[in-house]
Amino acid sequence: MRRRGLIPLLALWMATGISAQPIYDHLRIIAPAAPGGGWDQTARAMQQALQTEGIVKSSSVENIAGAAGTIGLARLISAERGSGNVAMISGLIMLGAVVTHRSPVTLSDVTPIARLTGEYEAVVVPAQSPYRTLGALIDAFRARPESISWGGGSAGGTDQILAGLIADAVGVSPRRVNYIAFSGGGESMSAILGGQVTAGISGLGEYASQLAAGTLRILAISSAERVPGVDAPTLREEGVDVVLENWRSLVGPPDMSAADRVRLERAVEAMVASSAWREMLQRYRWNDRYLAGEAFERFLGDEEARVVSILDKLGTGTVSSSASAMGRYPMVVFGGLLLTVIAFMFTAVRAPRSGDERFDRRAIAVIARAIGLSVILIEAAGFVVSSIVLFWLTARAFDAGHPMRDAIAAVLLSVGAYLVFARVLQIPLPAGVLVGWL
Repeated sequence: MRRRGLIPLLALWMATGISAQPIYDHLRIIAPAAPGGGWDQTARAMQQALQTEGIVKSSSVENIAGAAGTIGLARLISAERGSGNVAMISGLIMLGAVVTHRSPVTLSDVTPIARLTGEYEAVVVPAQSPYRTLGALIDAFRARPESISWGGGSAGGTDQILAGLIADAVGVSPRRVNYIAFSGGGESMSAILGGQVTAGISGLGEYASQLAAGTLRILAISSAERVPGVDAPTLREEGVDVVLENWRSLVGPPDMSAADRVRLERAVEAMVASSAWREMLQRYRWNDRYLAGEAFERFLGDEEARVVSILDKLGTGTVSSSASAMGRYPMVVFGGLLLTVIAFMFTAVRAPRSGDERFDRRAIAVIARAIGLSVILIEAAGFVVSSIVLFWLTARAFDAGHPMRDAIAAVLLSVGAYLVFARVLQIPLPAGVLVGWL
């Protein structure tokens, strides 16, 4: 306890520049995401504050994107084990990703250092959006949930959690949320501004410059009370009883020596006590949520239990059987079509040399085109359109004499399959160009 009490005084002493010696010659900071998002912003804010205050001689930021931070987490654990001059930004999003994707590596495998910041989430739309208020957006969402797409960070993260909590609060099944996950803030911002998604969800700091420029409109913020300087109502003010705060933290690699851990803790304590860090908090509208030592370790345990509970409620707590079925469904279709092609080939070999042989070859070619076109169309045009092409061309391979009948049957089969998978089995399928109708 005495050591813990002395460390803040030492950190403050170093942060004020009294000490002539920096704590690190060079500190590497890993941002486990693409540039532009909250983790990247936090890493670069740390870099600037540490260097400005002389806590380190130099610092570098390394971006390792993928799987909501779990790729960076795996790299820290495998490649940096025992290192004394590297740290990684982490937080609630990574905790959610570990739970959602059943990651083989978890935050219990690293060395917890400190919680740094908290940030409320903002719901935004492009400036030209027809939705002027959150109430208007929620009305459309209640009427046709899948027609409203929500863009945000990686699957299982804070942004998706908030979208699910909003749905649950307004009486819509969270499983019907059409959530589009992006690996970085830059990708997400482009999709929102380009109208590829209806609304965006992310930390307030990520939208600050676009809100100031007038290219985005903020509809609500996830705080319990209005945030000073932010002209936006809370979700509760708009009739959605949800409050959510994202948090970000710093962790070290596993097997750090006691001396290296103390040194990193000293550097962080010095940083959070500095005026440069306070400036960063104000610039990005982050809340100071500094917490270190055993208290932070207990907090991580409590948060993991809370996140598991929330994600289970939203149906995204683990990789569900529905998600597995979604992965198996294309394999079943392609497997069946492959067997059909093999059957045609077997028939062609046994058939007498006549016009039937040319028919068999034509049928194989038609089915091959059907497979290729359906693969190309499923993301761009959606499940129904790609399935219509698949079913219609497959029927034409058997009998080319009834194109209209086959087209009607293909439409009925495709729409029926979509409704069964999306509504009954709760398997999210891409609606594509028909998003406003299904």
